[in-house]
Amino acid sequence: MTITQPDLSVFETLESEVRSYCRAWPTVFDRAQGSRMYDEDGHEYLDFFSGAGSLNYGHNNPVLKRALIDYLERDGVTHGLDMSTSAKRNFLESFQNIILRPRDLPYKVMFPGPTGTNAVESALKLARKVKGRESIVSFTNAFHGMSLGSLAVTGNAFKRAGAGIPLVHGTPMPFDNYLDGRTPDFIWFERLLEDQGSGLNQPAAVIVETVQGEGGINVARAEWLRKLADVCKRWDMLLIVDDIQMGCGRTGAFFSFEEAGITPDIVTVSKSISGYGLPMSLCLFKPELDVWEPGEHNGTFRGNNPAFVTAAAALETYWTDGPAMEKQTLARGQQINEALGALRDEFRDDTVQYRGRGLVWGLEFRDKERAGKVARRAFELGLLIETSGPQSEVVKLLPALTISPEELEEGLRTLTRAVRETA
Repeated sequence: MTITQPDLSVFETLESEVRSYCRAWPTVFDRAQGSRMYDEDGHEYLDFFSGAGSLNYGHNNPVLKRALIDYLERDGVTHGLDMSTSAKRNFLESFQNIILRPRDLPYKVMFPGPTGTNAVESALKLARKVKGRESIVSFTNAFHGMSLGSLAVTGNAFKRAGAGIPLVHGTPMPFDNYLDGRTPDFIWFERLLEDQGSGLNQPAAVIVETVQGEGGINVARAEWLRKLADVCKRWDMLLIVDDIQMGCGRTGAFFSFEEAGITPDIVTVSKSISGYGLPMSLCLFKPELDVWEPGEHNGTFRGNNPAFVTAAAALETYWTDGPAMEKQTLARGQQINEALGALRDEFRDDTVQYRGRGLVWGLEFRDKERAGKVARRAFELGLLIETSGPQSEVVKLLPALTISPEELEEGLRTLTRAVRETA
């Protein structure tokens, strides 16, 4: 694909140096539909990025778009703070009837603000309020957001350094297989809890991702998650699952923790909960934890009614038919698994490993700069993929759940070509 040099002058002169994704994809995108994006010159890109997991149902999904247009055209409430609106009621009823009740999940629903880090901040604040303790345990290579509380439980040194102040009251523990299986699960964590001289204050909660997306596609085993839930129960700590990127069907089931058979005390959800890329997040928690005073935690944009509209439409369209969506996602995941297995076999000397669940996968290279080269070449070939991991050493695949088998195969062929051409 021949790419002409786009006019990026206004972005380069006026927009802050903090911008990042646009540096990896130096073009000006103009429109998008399904799993395709198009730049101003009409070049087509297959999207294996999905808005960092915010577009599980693809760009401008026609069913969700129609629901949104109809709502706006009848002058439906757009901004509502936490006022009761018909759009919010419809979402809450759909979420309860389609998601919570069939899974026997008793959660109360909180709208903490429009982004994932808003949900994490509210979860940490609530855990500390309930338990009367300040310490939170997180895990190596975790990522939970860019505000200060979320950064305190994030592992990435570069992102933590951006805070500019000490990040306190967070203690990291080894994630599943961090020590390559040489140490029994949680032996260090429990020893610290038992030892009055360890220096670890009794934690209020533990926060975990079942699959660490930004950390390098590190997949926690169901057995490990069950053991973690047991540790939390025995030591009077709340279990918070951050399902911001891995929820809403990304790993197969609607919630990524379902496979493990656990019921977290608190769950954070964002990204694809609106279904359309509109800002929206939830903090879910067991009813007995609902100790908030009115207005104790709020946010001006927590009532994004257009997002409620598309969220309800997404649930009603994709999640009412029993396990159909989950089965489709797992089938697409198997398609990726087979393609990455073939790549591993072809480049055994260079490729360290691949891993994933559902429709989130990572391909890690022994040469830690190789992933970036593969992503850049993939862009030149018309495929959008990003990297993850502490050294950006993992190629991250995050296609839409609605991608067709043919589109998925096309993208995997392009990825294979990019790997070959950067060998």
